[in-house]
Amino acid sequence: MTMAAALFLVLSCLMGVESSNLLPHPDKITQLPGQPPVEFQHFSGYVTVDEKKEKALFYYFVEAEIDPLSKPLVLWLNGGPGCSSIGVGAFSENGPFRPNGQVLLRNEYSWNREANMLYLDTPIGVGFSYSTGASSYVTVNDEMTAKDNLVFLQRWFLKFPQYRNSSLFITGESYAGHYVPQLAKLIIELNKKSKIINLKGIALGNPLLEFTTDYNSRAEYFWVMSLVNRESSRFVNKYDVTLDVCIPSVLSQSKIIAPQRNSERIDVCVEDETVSYLNRRDVQKALHARLVGVRRWDVCSNILDYDMLDLEIPTISIIGSLIKEEIPVLIYSGDQDSVIPLTGSRTLVHRLAKQLGLNTTVPYRVWFEGQQVGGWTQVYGNLLSFATIRGASHEAPFSQPERSFVLFKSFLDGRPLPQEF
Repeated sequence: MTMAAALFLVLSCLMGVESSNLLPHPDKITQLPGQPPVEFQHFSGYVTVDEKKEKALFYYFVEAEIDPLSKPLVLWLNGGPGCSSIGVGAFSENGPFRPNGQVLLRNEYSWNREANMLYLDTPIGVGFSYSTGASSYVTVNDEMTAKDNLVFLQRWFLKFPQYRNSSLFITGESYAGHYVPQLAKLIIELNKKSKIINLKGIALGNPLLEFTTDYNSRAEYFWVMSLVNRESSRFVNKYDVTLDVCIPSVLSQSKIIAPQRNSERIDVCVEDETVSYLNRRDVQKALHARLVGVRRWDVCSNILDYDMLDLEIPTISIIGSLIKEEIPVLIYSGDQDSVIPLTGSRTLVHRLAKQLGLNTTVPYRVWFEGQQVGGWTQVYGNLLSFATIRGASHEAPFSQPERSFVLFKSFLDGRPLPQEF
C-alpha cells in the first residue's frame, strides 16, 4: 500500500467516526406539538428491561438548560403505585412544559434549570411502559419494580454514556417512598462489586415510609388544622386542604388500605389538558411512544395489579441503611397535604435520627423563599434533612413551584435552606 493510499484510509476512518458522532440520537425529540422554542435538548423512548417477557419502560429525558454535562442527573419517580412520572412529574409538576389547550407553556421553575431530569414510567403497565404479555401486569410488587428500575438505569446509560459518571440523585413523591429507597439500596449493593452508578443522594416528597405512622398521623394533622369535624372533613381536599374540593378527572396516584374499607384512593388533580395532550396521536408520535394493550393513555394504570400488601412494609429502615453508607437523604412535606401528613414524616425522621445517633446540626427553624417564609427545616448530622414547604400540597412542585425549586437547588448544592430574606 502506498503512503498516499494509507493516508487516505486513515482520513476516511476518521471522517467516518466524526460523521457517526454527528448523527442525531434516535430518541431525540425534534419538537413537541405546540412547544415553544427552547435551547435545551430532550429525548424520549423505550428501554427494554426483559427481552424474554418483552418488558419495556418508557422514559422522558430533559437536559439541563445550560452546560448539561457539568450538571447532575436526577431520576424522578411518581407514586401510586401505578401512576405516570411523565404525566404527573414532567407535565404537571417540575418539568419544562405545562399543557395549555393546544400549546405547551414554559414552566418558569422547571428543575432542568439546575439538573438533567430523567422521568420514568414505572412499573411495567404504567403510562407508556408496556409488556406484550398480560402476565407481566399481575401481582407486581416492590421487589420486581426495584429490579426493573435498576436494569433500566444500567441500560439507559448505554444510550447516554456521556452521563455515566454524572452525580445521580433519585427523587420522587408519595409511593416513591418505596420505589426510591429500594432502588438506591440495589445501587449500593451493585457498587460494592464495582463502582458503576455515581449515587449522590435521594429526596422524597410526602413519602409513604411507614404505613402505621403515616396513616395514624392524619388524626393529629386534622386536629392541628381544625378539620376534625366528621361531617365537614369529608368535603376537604386531602391533597391540599386550602383548595376547593377536587373532582378529579383522573385516577389516583396512590391507594392506601384503610381499616374502615378495602381501600382508599389518593386522588390527584392532574389538569385535563395533560390527559388530553398525552392522548393526542401527534404528541405520542413526537414522543416515540405507543399504546400497547390499552386504548388510551391514563395518568394511573387500569391494568396493573400491584401487591397492595407492600404498602405496609416499612422503608424507613432502608433509609437508615443508606445514611450508614454516607448517602444524603432529604424528606420534605407539603404542609397542606393530609394524605401523608408532615406530622408523620417529621416523627419518622426524628425517630430515625435518634436510632442512628445523629445530632441536630440545624435546629428546627424557618427557611425563606424571597421575602416569604418557605417552610420549616431541621438537619441531623450532615446526611439527614427534613423540611416542610409552606402552602404546598401532596404534589409540592405543582402547588408551590418556586418554593419547591429553592428546596431542590439547596439539596443539589448540599447547602442548608436559606435562613434570611
